[in-house]
Amino acid sequence: MKRARSIYFNDARHYYLFVHEPPMRLEDAWGPVDEVASTGVDTFVYGVSRDDGLFYPSRVGKRFGEGEDLIQAAYWRVWHNMQSLIDGGLDPLTVLIDRAHEKGMEFIASQRMGAFPGAGEKAAQRDGGPGMTDEAVRDHQFAVLRELALDYPTEGIELDFAAAPGGTDWWVPEDELQQQAPMMTDFMRRVRAMSKERAGSPAVIGARVYPTRELNQAAGLDVDTWIEEGLVDYLVPLVYVYMTLDANMPIDWLVTATAETDISVYAFLHCHYTEENRHRANRTYATPAMYRAAAANAWRMGVDGLYSWFMRWPLGSEQRSVLMELSDREQLERRDRHYFLRREVEDTGDHDYPAQLPLAFDPASDVGVTKKITFSIADDTANEPSATQVTLRLALTDLVAADRIDLSLNGQSLAGAPLQRSPMREIDPYAGQWVEIDLVGHPPACGHNVLEVTLRERPADLKSSLVLEDVEIIVEYDTYASTPLGGV
Repeated sequence: MKRARSIYFNDARHYYLFVHEPPMRLEDAWGPVDEVASTGVDTFVYGVSRDDGLFYPSRVGKRFGEGEDLIQAAYWRVWHNMQSLIDGGLDPLTVLIDRAHEKGMEFIASQRMGAFPGAGEKAAQRDGGPGMTDEAVRDHQFAVLRELALDYPTEGIELDFAAAPGGTDWWVPEDELQQQAPMMTDFMRRVRAMSKERAGSPAVIGARVYPTRELNQAAGLDVDTWIEEGLVDYLVPLVYVYMTLDANMPIDWLVTATAETDISVYAFLHCHYTEENRHRANRTYATPAMYRAAAANAWRMGVDGLYSWFMRWPLGSEQRSVLMELSDREQLERRDRHYFLRREVEDTGDHDYPAQLPLAFDPASDVGVTKKITFSIADDTANEPSATQVTLRLALTDLVAADRIDLSLNGQSLAGAPLQRSPMREIDPYAGQWVEIDLVGHPPACGHNVLEVTLRERPADLKSSLVLEDVEIIVEYDTYASTPLGGV
């Protein structure tokens, strides 16, 4: 049966074992759970592994730091924080599981599928090893998953495929990914059968996969067969490396594929608005309005729940408030929303889905050429009186006042719509401009929208391309509608 969930993930490291000074107090050991308790989060997912170790005292795998030099302070803290709990008669993983249950949350352990700590020095493909093409490595990975599902009082396990290649290694040699798809499907069948060995209800089996069918097929993940055979209980689509929130992630195929099944799809909400992967940009966190926009689009698409992680830490009142809104879709209604389109990221290479931005207009070839940007929003601004302000924001590099640009939204010209300009960045205000266009008289559609941009004229002696860097829609709500007074 499909299950609605509000999920928060902690990776064991960055805001937990890396930061607390040993010996670890019980209050600190509870921290990852307590910081999201009473927010509506009902499922806590804990990342138990990295390529070089497990973050719990496994009986079948290698614990992080075991037999290794502790080469930095963070690694030293990890080892001694876990050891201090163990010396006190506590299992660090059980401490978290029990705390989650005390706080009314289910606990799911997440294992990176390209990480095999304890399987041998040459197990991973980056070390020249065979990965899971070797039966011994498969058995090792299965033993870790079995331990987490059956030997610990978790509700289940999550198989994290999507961490590759940015966060971990591939589970088989990269040039064999597609060839090994049948083997991986057989492995999933084995995991599903194991989940049913638990007394009472079977262990939950989740999987992090990629956002598009094509990316999964390229990685040798036959997700369609997994769905057809019921090999998982839930799927979470994402791309890992840069963590920019995407309110238009193309996961509708997955929602459709699971519609007549008991398999749930949870939309993944990344945590950032901007990152260091663009010129002169710093990492900035998504605002509450941005989370609302992404969540509203996901709910409108038909997902079964939302999955978030890595919010600004320590989590404060703003982050906890966002989690409360994400856990109750009705709280998202008639609240400000900020939609923005993701940009292409070179570092993800071929293991990413297409982005529409940046969009360049070369004056030598693109004058008079109309280019389209598509996006979806979940607001019916045309029929909602409390949607008092709707703004289209465009960031353009090398825009000058002499440029002539035609804009239309869903076939309706935006010529004459009120607009304001401002510098695109403070540090180099000459480099580009934000253009903010009032759309109250030209409301976007609830659902699919098409923005058409045509460069009509550019100064003949200005040879640089005009580049559309960002496209955003901001919807603001107010109790007091901005309808005209009678007779005015």
